[in-house]
Amino acid sequence: MKLVAIQFTKLLKANGRMREFNFTRPSAISENLLNVDVSDDSGKRIIFRMQKKEDGFWKIMEQEVPTWISSEEHRIDEALKEYSRTGQ
Repeated sequence: MKLVAIQFTKLLKANGRMREFNFTRPSAISENLLNVDVSDDSGKRIIFRMQKKEDGFWKIMEQEVPTWISSEEHRIDEALKEYSRTGQ
């Protein structure tokens, strides 16, 4: 299924806190790539990319991210799939 918007936000619990994950597609033609940003506890923005793999799972692309993000990769994947189905 296709993601509806080019930019959207999801609130997800990570590291014991609700955090605002912002998703943007870098190109209207790229359905399988998203830029993601989220703030850490000090307010610093952490920016990373996710790619939808052939098996349909959204994976953090090869880059270093804090453990509290990488450990929630499955929740981010579920949230993206839900957004793709419902638009919310």
